[in-house]
Amino acid sequence: MTHDVTDTWTLLVIVGLGAVTVLSRSFFMFFSRPWRLPHWAERGLQYAPIAALAAVITPEVVMTQGELIGSVLDARIFGAAAGALAFWWRRDVLVTIVVGMAVFLPLHIGLGW
Repeated sequence: MTHDVTDTWTLLVIVGLGAVTVLSRSFFMFFSRPWRLPHWAERGLQYAPIAALAAVITPEVVMTQGELIGSVLDARIFGAAAGALAFWWRRDVLVTIVVGMAVFLPLHIGLGW
């Protein structure tokens, strides 16, 4: 009995999420004239990708298996610092990634940090 309820609930959640996705992605077709976001919203959305990236990367740099790292001799710290300096210097995300990985990989693979 519990299995059927779980399957029904799962199906309802999937259908609901699908409906919300279709509605939100087709929302612009409901209006006959074009509309723009307010300036503050456009400005805020410019920071969304970097905020999402920081939310994903930061825990990976400072935590291991749910706990804060215990040593400064961690290749992730040096790779992240090198990447941050590269971004500050060049303002280019590709350069940031390349420099960060160029520092991280030798320390992680070569020294076993």
